[in-house]
Amino acid sequence: MGTLLLVRHGQSSWGGAEDGTDEEALTPLGWEQSRLLGAALAARGVAPDLVVHAGRRMHRETVEALTVTGAWGARTTVDERWADYDHGEVLRAHLPTMVGGGDPDPQQFQQWLQMAMMRWTSGDHDDYAESFAAFTRRTQAALSDAADRVGRTGTIVVVTSGGPVAWLTAAMVGLWDPASDPAELAGPWTRLTPVVVNTSLTKVTVGLRGVRLVSFNEHSHLETGPAPVC
Repeated sequence: MGTLLLVRHGQSSWGGAEDGTDEEALTPLGWEQSRLLGAALAARGVAPDLVVHAGRRMHRETVEALTVTGAWGARTTVDERWADYDHGEVLRAHLPTMVGGGDPDPQQFQQWLQMAMMRWTSGDHDDYAESFAAFTRRTQAALSDAADRVGRTGTIVVVTSGGPVAWLTAAMVGLWDPASDPAELAGPWTRLTPVVVNTSLTKVTVGLRGVRLVSFNEHSHLETGPAPVC
């Protein structure tokens, strides 16, 4: 059967890269996490037919590290549908309800993000460039296209972010009907998203029974290396 390996990118820098771009570069730890994963996959004999990434700098650099240590010669392509939701937009829409000034500490930021995500996933507001429903549809479409491309015997590595991995996991475990309101799975999704570890593997198979989740958030390659960072 076909295999899709969904990889969350390595740890990325907070607030953008040192070169002044607004994209997030991998930290030294993120590079090491990615190299460890590439070596672990090579040790398992994984040689993907295709590598897909979401197009942001953190995804490109993760692929670069994976490819070097994995010694892969597979073609690499970009599919921006695998990108995460826009955290900044979700937070900005929630900003008017926030109190106090100055920069939040990590704990306060997580509280703000949680509240902002609840507003976004409810589907009760239309002031977003991409609604939660639209995010889930493009993520499902990206998975469907990858499943079509992998066939019954191939292997595709997809370097993505925590949000898409968590959504697809929630949808497959919850046996979600695409015709249903995605807000029905917003609760499980918001609980899964924060625990997706950098460079973790989520394995999906494609066969006669369709697209199925086999494992979620596996990161044993980090047990002898850097501590996992969510």
